[in-house]
Amino acid sequence: MVLAVLVLTGLRLFAVTSVQPQPALTGTTMFDLLKVAFAVVAGGGGLVALVTAYRRQRVGEAAEARERTALFNERFATLTDKLGHAEATVRLAGVHGLAGLADDAPSRALRQTCIDVLCAYLRLPFDPDDDGLAGQCMREVRRTVVRCVAAHLRDGARTSWQGYDFDFTGAIFDGGDFALATFGGGSVVFAQARFCLGRVSFRGVRFAGASVDFRDAAFSGADVDFTEARFTAGSVDFGQAAFTGGSVVFSGAVFEPGVADFRRAAFAQGSRADFQTATGPAPEGLLEGTRRLKEVLLPRTWLSSSR
Repeated sequence: MVLAVLVLTGLRLFAVTSVQPQPALTGTTMFDLLKVAFAVVAGGGGLVALVTAYRRQRVGEAAEARERTALFNERFATLTDKLGHAEATVRLAGVHGLAGLADDAPSRALRQTCIDVLCAYLRLPFDPDDDGLAGQCMREVRRTVVRCVAAHLRDGARTSWQGYDFDFTGAIFDGGDFALATFGGGSVVFAQARFCLGRVSFRGVRFAGASVDFRDAAFSGADVDFTEARFTAGSVDFGQAAFTGGSVVFSGAVFEPGVADFRRAAFAQGSRADFQTATGPAPEGLLEGTRRLKEVLLPRTWLSSSR
């Protein structure tokens, strides 16, 4: 039965649509039929070999993927243990190692897992007023996390983390440098974060598609620099953020319509927010209740357009 199917398939492959009736099979006819049969059998054997090779390749790839994931999990467990070590030098090694592991991660989901752990470290309890050795060591580790994250968000990074999610909810920032980073996708959350001391730089940052959340953030003493930041796409929400101390500078910042939102943000005495040389339309909600506040410096074009 199988041979008959193979012979019929071979006849079709060789465009043999009909066979003239013969009173008897000649030697030539028999030879032609044998050639067709052998060609079909050889082709079938080649097809079986091809399928077998394909299956072996898939099995090999699956085994390699399992091996890479197992190796990732082993390195991940070791590095996360280092982040909890008592010695700051060991924690620093853990930060750099975890960033490198994220770069080598075999999948997007595993890379996101590494990023989540680094962000979670910044959300751990921290006393920014602790100037003792323990506080200084903790501060250095935390700023190293920020440096690693920012370096992967800049254009030209060897491995880009642009488009991933970053959760800094409730984190305390007493310094840090995000300058020239690009938030081009994903979710970036600074909700309820505290910018309380030092200098935090968002200088030249591009907000170009990510959903960035500063809602309920407290700008209470740090000098936060958004100079020449570009708010061109996505959303940047400063809703209900409290500006109670320090300074926030938006000099030379570029605002595109509908990107930045300051509705219900509060500016108090003792704070300073400088938008004087910003360009583009005024961010949503910024002019409501701020035109007469000496703490908020606005461009003349925004003031004239709001009258």
